[in-house]
Amino acid sequence: MKGGFIMKKVIVACGGAIATSTVAANKIRELAKKENIPVEVVQCRVSELDSKKEGVDLIVTTAKVRKDYGVPVVHGVAFVSGINIEGTENKILDILKQ
Repeated sequence: MKGGFIMKKVIVACGGAIATSTVAANKIRELAKKENIPVEVVQCRVSELDSKKEGVDLIVTTAKVRKDYGVPVVHGVAFVSGINIEGTENKILDILKQ
């Protein structure tokens, strides 16, 4: 436990290539560090989410996902496009601070 928070697990998933999820994963790590939230960030493809969702607190995707994984999902394309980053960060923090 760090800063009163329990370690959170976040999956960052992209459609195919790993490039966009790497950008988003790094932004989430920076954001969590700034807020003193211990976080484990794992990257995968959207097609792997079903097999990797166990014990996960949040899924952030850079691809469109409509499926319900039983875990909060935040669309993280803002980290790649630069549009509405603050809104996306706030959504992520709201979930990680629960």
